[in-house]
Amino acid sequence: MKIVLMVVALLFSGMACNKSKPALSKLPDNAVILAFGDSLTYGTGASAQHDYPSILTQLTGREVINEGVPGEISSAGRQRLPALLDEYRPDLLILIHGGNDILQQIAAEQTRDNLKAMIAEARQRNIPVVIFGVPAFGIVFLHSAKIYEELAASEGVPSDLDSLPNILANNELKSDTVHPNDRGYRLLAENVVALLQKHGAL
Repeated sequence: MKIVLMVVALLFSGMACNKSKPALSKLPDNAVILAFGDSLTYGTGASAQHDYPSILTQLTGREVINEGVPGEISSAGRQRLPALLDEYRPDLLILIHGGNDILQQIAAEQTRDNLKAMIAEARQRNIPVVIFGVPAFGIVFLHSAKIYEELAASEGVPSDLDSLPNILANNELKSDTVHPNDRGYRLLAENVVALLQKHGAL
């Protein structure tokens, strides 16, 4: 009986160890990070050098390339991403996309499929991915759109589903109804750092 209990204990111990294992490899000091998305990545509403990729460069000491295109929908992003992955060969992809799909009321299934394809493009090149959820824009920002939770679960990618909804729910952190201001983008960058630290990249 004691032997059985010991085996069970070891099995649970192993499961706990596997569960806590970092999801990302530590980024080298000379790592290149590709920040990919739309206006939230570009930095609409921020003053010069206060977009989140610029701040992330300062916080991490790594090169962060800003490839945000204001107004872009996910189908266009899906077409644009592969060439950038081949050009920059980044050590990490940060994906914040789909907000314009939500604003234009594009079917959620299409957006999810496009984001899933972007993740697949990165994985084909052995590039790890993290995603940030974008809220369904309305009177109150409480949660990321459901597709981001579904993607995080189905694709097993490290994710932050709370940062942007919380930032865009606070008028003191916004430049307009759908974009952060300098303070909001700094908080977003700090939360990117926290996510990367949590999963072992920093």
